[in-house]
Amino acid sequence: MKITFYTHLESPIGTLLLAGDADGLQQILFPTNGFPARPDPQWQENPSALAGVLAQLRAYFAGKLELFDLSLAPNGTPFQQRVWSELQKIPYGETISYGELARRIGNSNASRAVGLANGSNPIPIVIPCHRVIGTNGKLTGYGGGLPIKEKLLALEKRQLRLL
Repeated sequence: MKITFYTHLESPIGTLLLAGDADGLQQILFPTNGFPARPDPQWQENPSALAGVLAQLRAYFAGKLELFDLSLAPNGTPFQQRVWSELQKIPYGETISYGELARRIGNSNASRAVGLANGSNPIPIVIPCHRVIGTNGKLTGYGGGLPIKEKLLALEKRQLRLL
């Protein structure tokens, strides 16, 4: 049985809980009601096991990293994995609609299923589900809440203007 390690990261969007094992990063959990997510009791706290993740997320929040280079190990169905893989192709600072994402995975009628897979993404930020918006250009649901989605998009837009 693999050991799952965890650590916390203070970020501009609150305290994030990071979890992963020898295969890679498995989860990033947002705070709830202002309180950090709680780790599973079987997980072991070990910041050094997630040092690369910590460094890259800090660089992202500082505006110094646009593309993550991490081993990822999200748990999901083959369909979810396909959606999450496509999410990673959305360029930093850009957004697409759920319909466009459905088209990119080869099923233009799957907008709702794509939305559900997007909402089930266990590694937000690194797998940038915040870059998917409604067809009308409005922000729609986000696991961390719309204010966090708005902050992440604003961070990316602001950094692009500085380049």
